Amino acid sequence: MRKRRGDRKMELVQGRKISGGRAEGLALVSHEPISFFGGVNPDSGVVTEKGHELEGKTVKDRVLVFPNGKGSTVGSYTLYRMKRNGVAPAAIINVECEPIVAVGAIISDIPAIDRLERNPLTLFQSGRMLKVDADRSLVEASD
Repeated sequence: MRKRRGDRKMELVQGRKISGGRAEGLALVSHEPISFFGGVNPDSGVVTEKGHELEGKTVKDRVLVFPNGKGSTVGSYTLYRMKRNGVAPAAIINVECEPIVAVGAIISDIPAIDRLERNPLTLFQSGRMLKVDADRSLVEASD
């Protein structure tokens, strides 16, 4: 659904709630799955996986958009550690959330949503402002 608020265009997209809460931030989009255990530094929030399209970028305070998680179940605890260290994503949007990311988001109080009515990997670009209201299963994107 497209609307105008003042001079800005905004778009509302419905999804499925994984972990409740609200957050906003600049989108950081990856077309590749992310492994939080071994792929993201839990002390800095920087993606460290060699060859990953986000290698060297921080997820801190970003709305992290990616297809799904991968790797060890320790990834859930790594997300929790990132939250405690103040370097976690503000929110997570997945194409299809799997248990590692779901548990990590829930125990860390990171708003998370998946199964958007449109593919978030083609809908959003890195740097776009996103507001995630996981309690209402909505993402608001503004230009």
